[in-house]
Amino acid sequence: METIHVPISELRLGKVISEDIFANTQYPIIFKNTIISHEHLQVFSAFNISRVPVYKDGMKDGQSNEEELEVAIPLEAVPTFRRVYNNSVEQFKREFKNWEAGAKVDIAKARTIILPLLEMVLEDRTIIFDLNEYSNPKDYLYHHCIATALISSVIAQKLGYDRGLTIQVAIGGLLADCGMAKIHPRIRDKKTTLTEQEFDEIYKHPLYSYNMVKDLTILKDTMKEAIFQHHERLNGSGYPKGEKIANISIFAQIIAVADVFHAMTCERVYRSKQSSFKVIEMVNESEFGKFDIKVVQALIDLVADLPIGTIVELSNLERGEVMFVNKFAPTRPLIKLSNTGEIFDLAKNRTFYISRIITD
Repeated sequence: METIHVPISELRLGKVISEDIFANTQYPIIFKNTIISHEHLQVFSAFNISRVPVYKDGMKDGQSNEEELEVAIPLEAVPTFRRVYNNSVEQFKREFKNWEAGAKVDIAKARTIILPLLEMVLEDRTIIFDLNEYSNPKDYLYHHCIATALISSVIAQKLGYDRGLTIQVAIGGLLADCGMAKIHPRIRDKKTTLTEQEFDEIYKHPLYSYNMVKDLTILKDTMKEAIFQHHERLNGSGYPKGEKIANISIFAQIIAVADVFHAMTCERVYRSKQSSFKVIEMVNESEFGKFDIKVVQALIDLVADLPIGTIVELSNLERGEVMFVNKFAPTRPLIKLSNTGEIFDLAKNRTFYISRIITD
């Protein structure tokens, strides 16, 4: 059956991939005989693929001409972030189950899972505000790995790292907790307080993660080190080795801050979800000395970068408009309350905080 190479702009739903597609990867990112759907568009975009090999008549075995969809892909049909995110979480969950069964980490699949989301987040960093809304206690671990990757990537971008390193950091964040697949579910999913022995087992997961990624040639050694160190803290209070400032890589710190930020904002079995603004203050104040100041400041700048006029909801459920952002307290701007027109200074009223940004 004849193959033609079609530009992405002319690609139609229902066309059938005629060859395995690689993108500087050991394994295909999309396999031969795959029927093109909306989700594949994000993959092509993520890997900067401009032309795709498809069968000329658009058919695979058993498919008739009538079944082929000859409708050009409308712009509005491109998947929303939420759809792509949910799909990625399900893909990651399947990979995690494979790791539990003893499978090796497939770095090509990891890239395919995270890169479509990465493109969207790096284009619109405000998406990270909503990641805790998507998570749920039952599937928290899978959501957490995806979210840690995305938050790590925007921090890396904010710190000025180039695109290649930003992608590497994202993959490091995605795989940082892959070693949790080696922890018995009885311990990993326990809803009551862990025993000392169970905590000791949890503390081994960075080592398990490292062992799972150490032979991946596509992943930089600096990222493998970051995966091993992402629970270390600058003051020596972390694990698995209790390393201190000079011995902890900057990439480990990026993943660490992303990991803690998402964990603290999410609903868990034992805790309700928290405001991003409240959490970033907690990281900056109560966790001071544990994290690299540059990394924390980058996250503060991302979270608190509120243009004048942004509509927000406060912790007392009142809504208002951002009037002025104090550079010394960026998470606590002046708010003009919608109901009364009163100017409310969050820097002076510290019992209140921004609970969420109103985007609709």
